[in-house]
Amino acid sequence: MNPLSLPLLILFEHYKGVWDDYFEAIYEVFHQDFVLSKPVFRGKRLGLKRYPEYDGKSATFWHMISTGDQEDERVPDIRRCERIAWPKPIIDNCDEPCLKVWAEPKGKNQRIHIWFENENYLVVLDDRGNYILPWTAFYIQEEHKKKKYNKRWERYK
Repeated sequence: MNPLSLPLLILFEHYKGVWDDYFEAIYEVFHQDFVLSKPVFRGKRLGLKRYPEYDGKSATFWHMISTGDQEDERVPDIRRCERIAWPKPIIDNCDEPCLKVWAEPKGKNQRIHIWFENENYLVVLDDRGNYILPWTAFYIQEEHKKKKYNKRWERYK
């Protein structure tokens, strides 16, 4: 059962392979969803991690469209870029039965995971007490990683 309808993927080929045009298009979606709309998660406002900025864009945006262990060496990930319109509706509909939501301690904060298993997509939020930061969001292709997140969900339940 999947009552959650997500926006269509934003495909690179629709921008004729011009990265700058694609980058601006996906940023516009992020800007609309997380800067202009002032979203909330279960009654708590969402902020943005601004720094370090890249190309004048917030660290939150960069984490949602790129991958890499070193902050200054992250590279764009096309699967993340294509799905940039997904985090907000997933957050907005976090209580839908098709989503698995759990929290885990991370330092002095809680990391909230919203796992849309049907779409192999995970949204991660960082609960800072008075507010929440959208931390990252990504598509999961590898079976072992899907199993890992399901085990974490099972532990939480």
